[in-house]
Amino acid sequence: MAKRKVKYKNVVAAFFIFVFLLLMILVSCIWFYQSNLKAVSKESKKIELKVEKGSTYQSLSTILEEKGLIRSSLMYKIYIKLNNPTSLQAGSYMLDQNMSVEEIISNLEKGSNYNPDVIKITFKEGLVVPKVAEIIEKNTNHKKEEVYKLLKDTTYLNKLIDKYWFLTDDIKNSKLYYSLEGYLYPNTYEYLNKDVKIETIIESMLDSMEVNLKDDKEAILKSKYSIHEIITLASMIQSEGNNTADFKKMASVFLTRLDKKMQLQSCASAYYGDKKIMGVDAFLDSYLKKNNYNTYVIDALPVGPISNPGLDAIQAVLNPSDTDYLYFASDKNMKVYFSKTYEEHAKTVAQLKKSGNWYGS
Repeated sequence: MAKRKVKYKNVVAAFFIFVFLLLMILVSCIWFYQSNLKAVSKESKKIELKVEKGSTYQSLSTILEEKGLIRSSLMYKIYIKLNNPTSLQAGSYMLDQNMSVEEIISNLEKGSNYNPDVIKITFKEGLVVPKVAEIIEKNTNHKKEEVYKLLKDTTYLNKLIDKYWFLTDDIKNSKLYYSLEGYLYPNTYEYLNKDVKIETIIESMLDSMEVNLKDDKEAILKSKYSIHEIITLASMIQSEGNNTADFKKMASVFLTRLDKKMQLQSCASAYYGDKKIMGVDAFLDSYLKKNNYNTYVIDALPVGPISNPGLDAIQAVLNPSDTDYLYFASDKNMKVYFSKTYEEHAKTVAQLKKSGNWYGS
């Protein structure tokens, strides 16, 4: 009888051990399955996937694994079997290594709106038209000369003047180097492909300018300065410094000097007028050149903008700081130093030259 009890206990113990091991195996399998459905990486890495006609979710398993979009093709296949997703559509998809299997399948079910031919072009604040033209040439199937030609097309310019409230006949002034300088709003733009028309690029930038000027339109129209003069001032501010915190003080200097009938003496205008680059070409050579931009020579604003400013620079002109500054100087790092008197300004310039931190000679 005792032997039977011992044998019975051993059977019961073995049964519980078996059940425990079975549960452990089951839990491990579930953990392994779920772990392999997680994203391959926490970091974002975009990967293009082309789904050909006739493809199935199952047939994509090897491709997804080879591209590093899933951890295990086997676990992926099991997921497909268990969830039975529908409506796989052919096309190009932009997936990411930080997507789980569930997210990848969800994208494939929805269908693709990704176009691999789409291009994004970024135009930074302060670019001049020649740089804009170079960027267009680099990113599209057009030459920069085509940009220059379009900007000289009076018929096209008239069309733009009729379309955009902020464009006036000032942009047709024959003394301008480039008609739309200052009005091409800096931003990142997306186009269908490299065959995008130059007109489309230009007008998307003008559209962006219109959107960004919307809240300031009333202030612009009420200003004693024309929109062309406001954009010209903003372009000078944008070209002289890169710290937006200084923009309103810079605007104060320029506007005060205009009120006092003083020359603006903007280094950036001298460089632009001489078609030179700040920090590369000699300043003294540039500021002596007579042209319609060089504010060391003319006693007024330049004939037009000298770069394409961002909204901060434009708003600085509309809302300048209240200061007594009459001078400022920018060093090689575009840090701006303000002065109330010429003596203070001259001392600052001398210190910058001594430290090798001055643009000019």
